[in-house]
Amino acid sequence: MGNWVKYIRKYGLSFGVAFLLVAMEAACDLLQPTLLARMIDEGVATLDRTAVLRYGGYMLLVTAVGAIAASGRNIVSSQVSQRFGSELRSDLYRHIQSLSLRNLDRFDRASLVTRLTNDVTQLQNFVNGMMRIFAKAPILCIGSLVMAIRLNPRLSLVLVVVVPVVGALIALNIRIGFPMFLRVQAAMDRLNGIMREYLAGVRVVKAFNRFAGESEKFGRVNEEFRRSSANAMRRMAVFNPAILLTVNFGIVAVIWLGGLRVDGGSMQVGHIVAFVNYMTQILFSLMLISMVFNMLVRAKASVGRMQEVLSVRDETTWQEDAGRLLDGSGRVDFERVSFSYNGPVGAPALKGIDLSVRPGETIGIIGSTGSGKSTLVGLVPRLHDATEGAVKLDGVDVRLLDPKLVRDRVAVVPQKPMLFSGTILDNIRWGREDATEEEVAEAARMAAAHDFIAALPEGYRTKLGQGGVNLSGGQKQRISIARALVRKPRVLILDDCTSAVDVATEAAIKEALRSYARGLTCLLIAQRITSVMDADRILVLEGGEVAGIGDHETLLRECRIYQEIYRSQIGEEMHSDGVRA
Repeated sequence: MGNWVKYIRKYGLSFGVAFLLVAMEAACDLLQPTLLARMIDEGVATLDRTAVLRYGGYMLLVTAVGAIAASGRNIVSSQVSQRFGSELRSDLYRHIQSLSLRNLDRFDRASLVTRLTNDVTQLQNFVNGMMRIFAKAPILCIGSLVMAIRLNPRLSLVLVVVVPVVGALIALNIRIGFPMFLRVQAAMDRLNGIMREYLAGVRVVKAFNRFAGESEKFGRVNEEFRRSSANAMRRMAVFNPAILLTVNFGIVAVIWLGGLRVDGGSMQVGHIVAFVNYMTQILFSLMLISMVFNMLVRAKASVGRMQEVLSVRDETTWQEDAGRLLDGSGRVDFERVSFSYNGPVGAPALKGIDLSVRPGETIGIIGSTGSGKSTLVGLVPRLHDATEGAVKLDGVDVRLLDPKLVRDRVAVVPQKPMLFSGTILDNIRWGREDATEEEVAEAARMAAAHDFIAALPEGYRTKLGQGGVNLSGGQKQRISIARALVRKPRVLILDDCTSAVDVATEAAIKEALRSYARGLTCLLIAQRITSVMDADRILVLEGGEVAGIGDHETLLRECRIYQEIYRSQIGEEMHSDGVRA
């Protein structure tokens, strides 16, 4: 409930104004049947034209007031619901951004998209309907009951039967509908997931000609969503006709009983007309309540799904004053570091890592797939926190530091380059928003990206599609490197970021980095041994543990795993200078 209090406080006044306008509109609706009864009994029945005109004028005036109130209510409810939906969506998005990777991994990405879009829309529609319909329906229903009883207590006994039956139908509607709409939302999650998966891997689908398989998979999920939706709507569709039938039976009973009393001379025709109008209003209000409860069932399911996300709190902690201990040297220390993605009870991805990286030193990290290379460097910018031991930056445990403070000093070039919609200039400036065009161009030159960017018709202002789809893999990697370099960090992490470029381009990038990286701490992950051979030291990982550490020549003599990697990539015959014979 605490997550929703701020919305209640912010929009409570507007809701109150809408409620007053709705009450005014409902009061006007309730006056109409009574005025009509007076017109019939005092004017039409006695052929009194003055009474007909008088009560007709009253009815027009009441109608005008009701119309003005309805227009005001529509304006207020639309504005409030749209603002509420927009703010809720923004708050949910910001909350998702604030979560650690460990917390974020608890949710399927497609499910988060659905919660940000469809679920927020369901709640927004409910808020709009609540201010326009739900507030009016109870007033109209209760007011019609009171007016009907006041008009003719005996005839109103029909309502004693009708109203409880309708109430029971609405309660049954909620009980059956809620779990069904939860299943509908879950099916929509799966549908979004399949679509996102296809769009992300469309090149692979085309390359392997898997259209039929993907269409079949989408068809199954789409059919599941259709069945869930149709089943829910079919069950829910039973209740409105049942409510309509019950109230219509009541209206028939009123006309029949009222007719008998008119024949007996104990009731006027105007009273029957008014009573039927009040019964019709009761029917209308109950239908509205039923519709609102249908919306409530969907909104309740959506609120529960959003609350799942909002209730997750970021477990990342820090000390506010720890940042003053940083000296800016860029030293990185791993002290008996162990890490598991599933916490202390899970299988460790890293075990007992000891490593000190001096300021300005370049450390190459190599090992087989799954050996823990990316996991290790991810601990430095606090993408994850060590399960045991400590990772230190400038001698300070990073768990004491605000993640924003750490990430301002660390730049990461990920293994899989991720570019965003916008221009190449915008993407490089992701590293530092205030970078000048000259600084951007300089960073691109060091990343061996300037030449191909300059050759494009619009240069640095070339528009990129989502994920940089109009660039090759090597071009995207070089722009990612430029984005990190323009940041001018104290620690640079390169996670196998030259795997898609040729050897000559990689050599050019490394040569540029040597001049740029003087005094810069660099952690370089690579699959190719040639990428790390000239590093100051090389860390060899195997199964999450240190298998060896030293320079190239030392590891060739002393580390069996490094020797195997060297032989598999370069060959059996070696010269002492570390090149192929």
